[in-house]
Amino acid sequence: MGQDHIRYDILAQDALRGVIRKVLSEVAATGRLPGEHHFFITFLTGAPGVRISQHLKSKYPEQMTIVIQHQFWELKITETTFEIGLSFSDVPEKLFIPFNAIRGFYDPSVNFELEFDVPLADGDELPDAEITAYPVSAEKPEETPASKADGEEKKPGSVVSLDAFRKKQ
Repeated sequence: MGQDHIRYDILAQDALRGVIRKVLSEVAATGRLPGEHHFFITFLTGAPGVRISQHLKSKYPEQMTIVIQHQFWELKITETTFEIGLSFSDVPEKLFIPFNAIRGFYDPSVNFELEFDVPLADGDELPDAEITAYPVSAEKPEETPASKADGEEKKPGSVVSLDAFRKKQ
C-alpha cells in the first residue's frame, strides 16, 4: 500500500470534530439542549490550549469528562475551541477547551459516540480509567455515567472508530 500523503486519518478526525462543533454551536445559539439530549465530553486536561482552574487541573491531571445537561452558562464556540461555565461541588468554573483536546463525545439519549486519538505530550497512552465531573444541578445517577455508558449494550454502527482510516504500519 502506498504512503498516505493526504492524511485521510487527520481529515476524518477534523470532520468528526466538526460534528461536535456544529452541535455545540446550535446549543449555544438556543441556550438549551434539544429534547433529552445531553453530552459527555472527555478531554485531555494538559493538552495545549486547555484552560481550567488549578483546582480542577490538580484533581484531574490527565483527562476529565464533563457532562453538559442541566446547568451550564456562557457556552461560546469558535472554529477551534469551546468555552463553557459549569459548577463543580457548588463552585462555578469556566473551562476553555480546544476541539483537538477532545478524546470522546457521547450523547446517551441516542447512543451516539465519537472517539478520537489524542496523543499525550510524551506520547504515552492514558489508562482506561475515566474521570467524570457533574454540573451541580445534574442529579447523580445510581451508577456513574462512565459505568452506565460502558455497561450499556451499544448498537452496531453507533461508535465511529477511526482505526479503519489509519495508516497500517
